[in-house]
Amino acid sequence: MFLSITDLFKVGVGPSSSHTMGPMVAARRFLHELRDGDWPRPASAQVDRLQVSLHGSLAFTGKGHGTDRAVILGLMGAEPSTLDPDDVDVILARNAASNRIDADGFDHWRFDADSDLIFDYDETLPGHANGMRFSALDAAGNPLLRKVYYSIGGGFVVDDTELARTQAGGDNDERRETAPWPFESAAEMLEMSKRSKLSIADMKRANETAMRGPNHVQQSVGEIAKAMDDCMQRGLSKQGELPGGLKVKRRAASVAARLEERWKDNDLGPLAANDWLSVFAMAVNEENAAGGKVVTAPTNGAAGVIPAVLAYHNKFNAGANQADVETFLLTASAIGGIIKHKASISGAEVGCQGEVGSAAAMAAAGLAAVLGGTPEQVENAAEIALEHHLGMTCDPVGGLVQVPCIERNALGAVKAVTAASLALHGDGTHFVPLDACIETMRQTGMDMNERYKETSQGGLAVNVPVNIAEC
Repeated sequence: MFLSITDLFKVGVGPSSSHTMGPMVAARRFLHELRDGDWPRPASAQVDRLQVSLHGSLAFTGKGHGTDRAVILGLMGAEPSTLDPDDVDVILARNAASNRIDADGFDHWRFDADSDLIFDYDETLPGHANGMRFSALDAAGNPLLRKVYYSIGGGFVVDDTELARTQAGGDNDERRETAPWPFESAAEMLEMSKRSKLSIADMKRANETAMRGPNHVQQSVGEIAKAMDDCMQRGLSKQGELPGGLKVKRRAASVAARLEERWKDNDLGPLAANDWLSVFAMAVNEENAAGGKVVTAPTNGAAGVIPAVLAYHNKFNAGANQADVETFLLTASAIGGIIKHKASISGAEVGCQGEVGSAAAMAAAGLAAVLGGTPEQVENAAEIALEHHLGMTCDPVGGLVQVPCIERNALGAVKAVTAASLALHGDGTHFVPLDACIETMRQTGMDMNERYKETSQGGLAVNVPVNIAEC
């Protein structure tokens, strides 16, 4: 198993990696398949119109997560990594005015979002809760090409063939052969670390270098850390109301301003570290909820935990340096890769334990590593953080990535720091192995009722006041 640090930490747009970034990627993939793919093209028939249907969680929470907008943007040629959030409305208006796809290099096929973008609440596609079916039709409405894609969390998108290969254990075989330390589990990771006398970050760095070249790590870490910090700073500077109808107000900027005044006056108070940690996380997720630029860490819904813990370390540790950033993110990505390989980081598949729980485990591991923890203590930190998110549901109110998601990231960051602290006070031995915790999360997710897996059909999503949008 090998996932690069740039696979887990992708730059994109909010509010959701699985419901916004993934569908945008899938739509763009379908465009390229139409133009360049090896599919039987009837001699006399021509593509006239495109049609897209959204299934499962994408149907139930797609409106709140901006899935419909993301599909249109992808069909219009937009990419999450390069899309300027300020251009979104302009691109959508262009499609609405013409009801055609006018992406550069593609034919001007018809696409009327009102009739050609279908939220199918009845059919869940068999591969994953986040399924999409794309169709190219001729003038008579006959299908010429159909493709099914699944958005499997964290911005990862697979088609039917790729999903089957992944489920059969055949993904990343080539990468495994190239990576010098191809651990697929926490147990393998610890065994290889003991044998090599390398830290988890050092092994991850060696794997990255073998796959991507000697300059890949430093460049990628720098870009990821900058994108995380840029997102946080935007969140710390903006005020107002978040879009979507819940009338949730941004709080991070005003709270941060008060904390900064106390910091300047050296009047920190007993909760200062916890306050800063929380406001860092909320700033990121408020920006994500507004559709801003964000880094999947490992998902958009959980994007605030890792940047918050890293910023907390930098603010409260006088010895923090750039090398710590690299160690932190490499260690975190190693843990995230194992979780994704062995379970899931998709809220629609396993609930929020797979999103904020995974992010907390990754952040706890990264913090334990930069504070001098042994590989065993790092693994223990990840396990503690994940264990105490087990069973957490994904029940976004109104289908928006706001309540409880924004505050949940703050609490995930607090748990991550606590987990790292507990692990560092031990010697690395502990009762529950990380692998057992990951498997428990997978099983719990499979047992969890679909109402609690990003469908907004249960939990807070149905128990808040009906008139909350008017409050």
